[in-house]
Amino acid sequence: MQQPFKPTKEQVRAARGKSVPDVIAPALKVLFCGINPGLYTAAVGHHFARPGNRFWPALHLAGFTPRQFSPFEEDALLNHGYGIVNIVEHATARADELTAEELVLGGAILEEKVRTFKPRFCAIMGLGAYRLSFRRPKALPGLQQERLGGISFVWVLPNPSGLNASYQIKDLVRMLKELKAMEERQK
Repeated sequence: MQQPFKPTKEQVRAARGKSVPDVIAPALKVLFCGINPGLYTAAVGHHFARPGNRFWPALHLAGFTPRQFSPFEEDALLNHGYGIVNIVEHATARADELTAEELVLGGAILEEKVRTFKPRFCAIMGLGAYRLSFRRPKALPGLQQERLGGISFVWVLPNPSGLNASYQIKDLVRMLKELKAMEERQK
């Protein structure tokens, strides 16, 4: 495991356009899919790494992990049957800097990853990004009707960023618990 570190302001600024490696393996129970890396996340090279991001605490509180993992322990998710990728690979300061074209292309790339790795569920962490990437403008959070790549159930959740004031951590935990319950029923 890489040792945690706090990047400098210069390292964060220099992370624009960088990517974070996928945490993925065949036949995962759930593949969590972020929108794209933020600058802080890209600077440290680990998913959902910005302080204040609610992904890691919510994942634990919903029962996916035995304790709260650090972003620097993201590879340990694979041992539990979970992984992480992004719709768009390059880092931006904010997800709203991405164009619709980037999101649609990223959605196609995600669909190909799903066909290759065949996760049971693909949990997309960003309702607006899902709506744009997959041309589903009226989608609501939760289980979707279609299967991604004809293979994976799609579960849409709010963006766990601390900047997303529309959803509190309790909302995210509740929705993740619903996903966890469905994932366990699908065994």
